Formats: sequence, structure tokens, C-alpha cells
Amino acid sequence: MQVCNAQKIPPGQTPTHQNSKLIGLNEPWKNGLLAFLGFGGSLWNIFYHLGGNGPWITKVDGVVDSGIEAPVGCRVEQVHMLSRHAERYPTSNAGAPPADRLEGMLALLQRIKDSNVTFKGQLDFVNDWPYFSLDPSAEHDQLTTTGPYAGTLSAFAAGTRLRTRYRNLLSTSSVLRPVNFWASDSNRVIETARYFATGFFGPDWDSRRAAKLHIIPETPDLGADTLTPGDTCLRYREDLLTGHDYGLIQLSKFRSAYLPPVSERFQAQNPGIKFTDGELYSMQEMCGFEALVRGSSPWCNIFTHDDWLNFEYARDIIHYYRAGPGNKYGAVMGWLWLNATANLLDEGPDGGKLFFSFVHDGDIVPMLAALDLFPSTTNLPVTHRLKDRAWKMSQVVPMNGRVIFERLACETSAKASASEGPRDYLRINVNDGIVALPICSSGPGFSCPLEDFLSMVRRRGEEIGDFHEICGLVGRDSPGRITFLHQ
Repeated sequence: MQVCNAQKIPPGQTPTHQNSKLIGLNEPWKNGLLAFLGFGGSLWNIFYHLGGNGPWITKVDGVVDSGIEAPVGCRVEQVHMLSRHAERYPTSNAGAPPADRLEGMLALLQRIKDSNVTFKGQLDFVNDWPYFSLDPSAEHDQLTTTGPYAGTLSAFAAGTRLRTRYRNLLSTSSVLRPVNFWASDSNRVIETARYFATGFFGPDWDSRRAAKLHIIPETPDLGADTLTPGDTCLRYREDLLTGHDYGLIQLSKFRSAYLPPVSERFQAQNPGIKFTDGELYSMQEMCGFEALVRGSSPWCNIFTHDDWLNFEYARDIIHYYRAGPGNKYGAVMGWLWLNATANLLDEGPDGGKLFFSFVHDGDIVPMLAALDLFPSTTNLPVTHRLKDRAWKMSQVVPMNGRVIFERLACETSAKASASEGPRDYLRINVNDGIVALPICSSGPGFSCPLEDFLSMVRRRGEEIGDFHEICGLVGRDSPGRITFLHQ
């Protein structure tokens, strides 16, 4: 389903719907292979335009060409991972975007049914299309368990992939005591962590005490001692204009800019019904969610390439203004995990070699804002799509998306003093793509000297401000920092 015909598109030419038919409707393994290999450029891969609603993909834009192997003369001696949960069904969370809620999709399907319209043209499949969940009330919010992109399989595969990469650290980490790892208190997050642990530590990791999973509550009373600061930052939750809902406000503006022509196109084919912006957006959402269950979706075929580029941008807007650089609370929430991790990096492998934390996409985005990994000279416009931008979340927080901080020990040059020993560096891996820090990439393989990285984090903390003060928690009896991240 997902990967369109691998044809060369002349520079500057926009693919039309006629040449965007999706191949492999009955060959999800082939689509998965293409997505796994991360084909981009002249190959159209819809996974790269689903804004986080599709399966895990490798990051291919803005990455270092040398690949993910440690630079020559370097070894990885400590790893910190912040991972989103694996592939899931739609949520019914009241804080989620309306079209990302189970109720929104079911309401659309009920309206289609009640319209008594026999659909024609691109929507003719709707006449006998079954919803992709047999029991929505039981399956919503949970990991998908069927198809080539099942969340359970994806989480296990991620553990196996990282076990292969960091096996030397594993063999020295769990010999004397269990390796601590963490998950926020959401069933899909916890299950992701468990399946990951099975792939990384082995199927009997719990019984033989190779690792210990710590569940961190998603409650508002934890203050800064949390993996989900959006739940504890009081002003962020109460500020209805520029807090959590700011992303939805900005999304609504952009949807009204790009979806009316789509509505007109569908209405010309089916005059008996006119779809709203929200309903059309829900159709685009269902493309990814159905693919996570069945491996393919006809909803992906009814939109043009330009429609999907707009949808991808719409999802970028949500993240940017909900908890990213465009939200005044985003960076201070993300600095909590960043600061705790920086302290562990400073301590070095004596304090532990493996640190794995599992959360939601809305908890990773603030960290990106604090780190300023994808800077922008201007806020994302909501009247049109900004084509030349670093902020592309489809490749950063897809389902099971992960950001990994690697502490590298690299041998000094032959000209340096033999007594100097290895130097330490920090490297960032985003979904198997190495991303250089914009202001610090002088080390091997575009890594950042560790001391420079630690200084940068301290400066960012001063610029961002105090979590308790900005979030309205001053005077409350709650921790001012993360205390549980340790081995």
C-alpha cells in the first residue's frame, strides 16, 4: 500500500494523482522493506508524510552521510534513549486532536452510512469498507497486534536491533545487578517497554532479573520528577490559548487553508454529501492507522501527493505549537529529561551504561525544543506550507520513534600526548540517522565534544528558565528535578 510507484519525478514537477497510485496493496512486506531502507528522494514513500501516524521509519533528511557506526577510533560507552511507544490504534484521549480520536473516526463513518449515498469515483471503496477495529472500545489506545507493522512486533524488533548494536554494553551492564529502565504509566507505553526488553535483554529478562522496569505515574502531583511534564506543568494545562491546546488552534487555521479544494474535489464526484475540514483530516488519519493494523489502506490512495505534503505539515504544526519551539512551555518541560541525561553523561559509564525511557510523542517533542536540535528562523506559518524547514516530525516521532544520545570515547590523534587518553564526545541518533547539533559538531563523525555539550545544556537551562516558576508550581511540595534516572 504505502510506497508509490518508484518513478523519477523531474525537478520542480509535482506528482499528480494519476501517477500516485500506490503499489504493493497485497505486498506489505515489500513496502515494509522499502520503508525500512528509508528510500526517499525521487521515490514516493507515504510513510514519510504521515506526521507520526505511520510505522517506524529511518530518518533520511538532515543526517550525517557516514552512517550510524561509531567513527573510526571511537567506541560507544554509554547510551540514553527516549522512545515513543510502538504502533497503536487511534486514541480516545480528550487531549488528542479531534481526528485522532476514536470517536471522530467512528462519527465520520456513521455520517457516511446515514447519508445513504452510493459513493463514486475515488471514494467508491467506502460503500463496503469495514472499519479496521473489530472491537474499538477494547482496542483503542492499545498497541496493534496484527499485520507487518504490529506494534508488538515493532517494539520487539527495536530491542533486537539495539541489542545487536550495543551488545558490548549489555554484557557488562547486567552481570552484577538488573538494568533499570523506565516507562510512563500508560498501557501502550508499558507494553512497548516490555516487548523492547524481550528483544534487548532476552525473553526471560524479568524472571532472571536482567532488567527492572520502573513505571512512572502520569499524574499532576510529581512536579519535575516525571517523564510526562505535560501532565505536571500546571499553567501548560490551564492556559487554554497558548498552552496544550495551542497546537490544535493553529492546526485548525492550516486545515482551513489546505482542505477546501479537497472537499470540492470529492463533492464533484459525490454531490450528495459535503465533507468538513475535520472529516477530511480524519480520512487522512485513517490511512496511517489502518495500515498499522492491516498493512494497507485504501484511504491512502484518494489524496494527491500535495495533499499528503500538506497533511505532513499539519502534523508538524500540531507538534510545533503544542509542545515544541512554538509553545512557551515546551522547552522548559523538555529540559527536565535533557538536564538529567546531561548529568548522567557527565558522570560517565561508571554511573551506568544503558538508560532506556519510554513515553509519548508529546514528551519527546519538548526535549527537542530544549535541545534546539531542529532550529527555525521563524515560527511555522499556518496560512501556507513552509517547504524549506528542519522541523519534520514524520521522521522524528513516528510510532516507535526514538532519540538516542551516545557518549563516545575517541582516541586522541597521534600528535597528542600519549598520556592524554581518549576524549569524550556526544552523538545523537534519531531513528538510525545521525543528526549533528547545529552549533556543535566539531568532533569525529560530526559529534560534539562532551564538555561543550554539557556547557550548552547549562546555557539552555539559563535561557529557558525554571520549571516550577514557569509552570506555576512555586511553593508546591514537589521535586524540582528528575530523581529516578539512575542505575
